[in-house]
Amino acid sequence: MDARRIPLHYVHEQLGAKMIPFAGFIMPVRYSSDIEEHMTVRQGVGVFDVSHMGEFKIEGPHALDLIQRVTSNDASKLVDGQAQYSCLPNETGGIVDDLIVYKLKDNDYLLVVNASNIEKDWNWIAARNTQGAVMKNISDNICLFAVQGPKAKDVLQKLTAVDLSQIAYYHFVVGDFAGVANVILSNTGYTGAGGFEIYCPAADAEKVWHAIFEAGKNENIKPIGLGARDTLRLEMGFCLYGNDIDDSTSPLEAGLGWITKFTKPFTNSEALQKQKESGVARKLVGFKMVDKGIPRHDYDILTNEGRKIGRVTSGTQSPLLGQGIGLGYVETAFSKPGSEIFISVRGKGLRAQVSKTPLIA
Repeated sequence: MDARRIPLHYVHEQLGAKMIPFAGFIMPVRYSSDIEEHMTVRQGVGVFDVSHMGEFKIEGPHALDLIQRVTSNDASKLVDGQAQYSCLPNETGGIVDDLIVYKLKDNDYLLVVNASNIEKDWNWIAARNTQGAVMKNISDNICLFAVQGPKAKDVLQKLTAVDLSQIAYYHFVVGDFAGVANVILSNTGYTGAGGFEIYCPAADAEKVWHAIFEAGKNENIKPIGLGARDTLRLEMGFCLYGNDIDDSTSPLEAGLGWITKFTKPFTNSEALQKQKESGVARKLVGFKMVDKGIPRHDYDILTNEGRKIGRVTSGTQSPLLGQGIGLGYVETAFSKPGSEIFISVRGKGLRAQVSKTPLIA
């Protein structure tokens, strides 16, 4: 299938972005350099166009029942204006996708899913919609901008009467923004640098994009590509679907027990409950390189003696730390913070240490 263009494709081309195929879309990977863009978000303010993400509305009296049956977290705890990180477990112990569930009001929810899984997730949820919840795929009608960094709030506050300082982490408000009505202003950032996500109608996306940049002129606001998004989320130890979690990784192995609530039945919950009781054989850990070297996806993780105990799922050079960092699955015996592990880089075992996340804490 040909990769699709996001609505502001030509705007990114005009900004000099390098455009690459990603998750079925042509996306801006960088505008200047990954390190410069990364540090812009850590120290100032940057804007990601992540309009490739998928959005589903789930509505009606059976909406919550459907969400409860297909997601691992307990959506009944949500209040209006609250969001929740969750996942869609499959029937074999793995994860169909991770997602965010937004409660707009009773019987009215928004699910935000990964771009590469839009069709897969839709089909998965629809096949389990046995009670007739109303499902709408509104992905093509919504643009999503993640405005991230310590200066993000001050920039965005110029464009709305909503008091952004009152939006707690994993909460949101629907209001007027940049002269556009019914915009979702959400605080669920993927960078650890603070900021907000702006969900606006695709028809108003260009107006909103330019308004954000006009408001941020004095703060030297910059567009940011997927390259820096990856290094920023990795410094925080946040999972990326397709790398750190997938159809073969259990949420318990991935350290997502905190979003796996056995207070209600959901897909494969009995088997996952047994796995929790018996313990997992491998765990996803964060690590920092001790020796000089950059870990990469699929590199082997070894013991001091050279025995393979796992593999790297995500790795990079941390712009903030100036050292190699990564995530990977290891045998549980080696998962304790401080454990010494070795990363096989071009046939040589380089020393690393298991570290708590965030890796930049």
